[in-house]
Amino acid sequence: MAGAYLVVRIKGQADVPHWAATTMRLLCLEKKYRATIVPARENTLGMLDKVKHYVSWHEADPELTRELLLEKGRGRGYRKLSEADLEGREDYRSVGELANALSGGRVSLSGLRPLVKPWFALSPPRRGFGRSTKRLYGQKGVLGANRELPGLVRRMMG
Repeated sequence: MAGAYLVVRIKGQADVPHWAATTMRLLCLEKKYRATIVPARENTLGMLDKVKHYVSWHEADPELTRELLLEKGRGRGYRKLSEADLEGREDYRSVGELANALSGGRVSLSGLRPLVKPWFALSPPRRGFGRSTKRLYGQKGVLGANRELPGLVRRMMG
C-alpha cells in the first residue's frame, strides 16, 4: 500500500453537490487545478473514492514531491518555499527530507501549516490533458486513480 497520495482537483466549482464540496474542502482542494498530498489511510481512500468524479490521484513519489515543494510550495505571504525556510527546524533539515516524509505518509501538508500552505496551485497542463476530463481513467479519462498523473502534474507545473 502507498504511503501517501498526490491528489489533483480537475473539475471546477460550478454544479458541485454540497457533500462533494465539503469533502474537497477537507482535502484542501477548494479550487480547480489545486493539488495536495494526503497520507494513505482508510478514511482518506474513502474520501477519494467519494469525489472520484472531480479529482485524480496517484501514489506520491519523493522526487515529484520535492519538485512540487520547490516550484509550487508556498509559505507565509505566498512566498516560495526554500531551503532557508527549513534551516531552523530540527525535524526536517532540507526539502528532500520533507519530501520523503510527505511521500511516506509520516506527515501531512495540513500538519505543516505555518511553514507550507496545504495545497499547490497548478496551471492547466501544457499541450492539454490528452484524455477526457469527464471520464474516469479506466474509461479513457483522467479522473479517479490515474497512473499517468505524475507526468500530467509535471506538465501542469511548467
